[in-house]
Amino acid sequence: VSGDNIYIAWITNKTGNDQVMFRSSNDAGATFNDIMNLNNATDAKLHDIQIAAGAENVVVIWRQQINATSDEPVARISADNGQTFESVANLASNGTINVIGT
Repeated sequence: VSGDNIYIAWITNKTGNDQVMFRSSNDAGATFNDIMNLNNATDAKLHDIQIAAGAENVVVIWRQQINATSDEPVARISADNGQTFESVANLASNGTINVIGT
């Protein structure tokens, strides 16, 4: 929660693939915007989702396991109260964060 903004993120497996879903309210929960799929993964297991917000910024972080040896933290960041998000960023990379698609 940040001011009148409420942000909710969760993992679902409704389609047979783990997905990170996001929903926001900009009027203290009186109404909510449409559900957004933040990762659109087709081959990953997702877990440990976290969300943080402050001012206009929203950060959603989760761990993404693509195979038995790959379990990496990734994030999507919004600078407009959760209306849009940057591409998925791989946080396990040293140096410049590697964008791995939407």
